[in-house]
Amino acid sequence: MEQANFGPLDIWRTMGTMGHAVLIFLLLMSVYSYFVMFERYIAMRNARKQSMQFVQAAKKILPQGDMDLLFDEVKKYPRSHLARVYAAAIVDFWDYRQHPETEKFEQTMSRAVEREGITVVQELKRGLAGLASIGSTAPFVGLFGTVIGIMNAFFAMARAGQGGIGTVSGGIAEALVNTAVGLFVALPAVWGFNYFLTRVERFSVEMTTTGSELVDYFSKRFGSMTWKSAAADR
Repeated sequence: MEQANFGPLDIWRTMGTMGHAVLIFLLLMSVYSYFVMFERYIAMRNARKQSMQFVQAAKKILPQGDMDLLFDEVKKYPRSHLARVYAAAIVDFWDYRQHPETEKFEQTMSRAVEREGITVVQELKRGLAGLASIGSTAPFVGLFGTVIGIMNAFFAMARAGQGGIGTVSGGIAEALVNTAVGLFVALPAVWGFNYFLTRVERFSVEMTTTGSELVDYFSKRFGSMTWKSAAADR
């Protein structure tokens, strides 16, 4: 009896049109998920790197109280999530300086940095919803291909008029490939989603803490008469 071959190319040749379509769709899902993971990794790495550089520079400027110089420094790090929080606080302070009659600028500054933090978090999450969708749906897409493949195997057995496990075993094995590929696509997507979501939450905590510290900084500096005079002269 001729030995059956079940290599990747042999399985591909014996699969039907629907099985091919399912595998191609899963391949596209896999390519997209890896693209998102690579792009998000680069974006978050740049955000981390630029934020560390910015914090070191900001520590030298904050004691001087020179907001113009600090804002110039902010513009050097466009990908830093912490620099963007600083920018929101500085712009709000400049607005208050132009309208000093506004009461409780601490509340307005807190809202400004909170809004900027929410915006940054949403930008950092870009593409993660796609990863979650792929992680949750890829196994079902593979299962759909498997069901279709098994149905085709039984239909082929009925047309041939032969029974027995040997008649359908090859078709069932080919059909199960879709399920295996679906799981293979889903697992990295789920891992990637959880990893990047954890990093985004960490960035969110850093921005919240930094925003609170900035509000306290401006509140203390602006509370002194010397700072008020210096701000009025600018």
